[in-house]
Amino acid sequence: MTFGIILVINPKNTSSKIAVYKDSNICFLKTIKYTEEQLAACGSIPGQLEMRKNAILKELQDNDININKLKIVIARGGLVKPVKSGVYEVNELMREDLLKGVMGMHATNLGGIIASDIAAMTNARALIADPVVVDELDDVARISGHPLFERKSVFHALNQKVVARKFAKSTSRKYEDLQLLVVHGGGGGISVGAHKNGKVVDVNQAFDGDGPFSMERAGTLPAGDLVKLCFSGKYSQSEIMEMITAKGGLYAYLGTTNISTIEKRIADGDENAAFIMYAMAYTLAKEIGAMCTVLDGRPDAIILSGELFHSNDFTQKLSAKIEKIAPIALYPDENEVDALAVNAIGVMKGEIEVLEYK
Repeated sequence: MTFGIILVINPKNTSSKIAVYKDSNICFLKTIKYTEEQLAACGSIPGQLEMRKNAILKELQDNDININKLKIVIARGGLVKPVKSGVYEVNELMREDLLKGVMGMHATNLGGIIASDIAAMTNARALIADPVVVDELDDVARISGHPLFERKSVFHALNQKVVARKFAKSTSRKYEDLQLLVVHGGGGGISVGAHKNGKVVDVNQAFDGDGPFSMERAGTLPAGDLVKLCFSGKYSQSEIMEMITAKGGLYAYLGTTNISTIEKRIADGDENAAFIMYAMAYTLAKEIGAMCTVLDGRPDAIILSGELFHSNDFTQKLSAKIEKIAPIALYPDENEVDALAVNAIGVMKGEIEVLEYK
């Protein structure tokens, strides 16, 4: 069955990954990298818009991909207002909210805008799917411990939803009938979601580094020590945020986020690297254990997704601590590009409704 050509756009901090699918088959994949000098010259994330868009258009042109044949341009959703899970048409209100950064500013905010600009040059539809601000939290999960602070839902919603549905399908059950613990470990952070009957009722706020420490995120830090550091006069607010969200975790301890590099160091006898990797598995296991209680201690499965789980040693260390909780399902190859394509194909087939952003 023929559906048409899909362009997938996934902006990251220092790169943009694009893919072209003809029907359900990927026929082009490219990561466009930007130097620190190029990004600095733009002045801000919104200032990167034209540079990123033009680079994508050039790649498509250089590889003889006719944008006039596109049916859907779908991008990873950025920090819009909290929404329910689903696929959304990029409208003017969404464009405004992405540019303003109503929930924060990140490179993914540019995805929907670039998709909209390219779609406007053709007859294609511009969509986003399951942005990071999908909010299905139970009210009790919002309580932080002080009324001035409310727990928010910012996580790898796109990846978690796709693997949860894939797992359900593989077991001939409906996602809405299952209780699942879903872990996504990408290139930066780790999120652990409690999926109850089709909704993520609790999840760590992975964007700001809440929860387990990861490749770049510091995770939940000792509150008193963090407050003292903030008022020490040694660091600015932006420096502390960078410390927590981009230069924490493995980067802070080992000077790299590259798992292959760290594993080589371990193989060469680096005991500290081995200990820190074990510590990351330890803190992640604790988070999984905590989320297990949200599902009354009865999850149907624990799903591990994302590139972090290409590390056999890390996966084994984590599995040893959680395997008695529930069966473990591995999806290490799940990524945002494939997840976006799955949603676009669902729209083309008429299986997924396109929602309006309000």
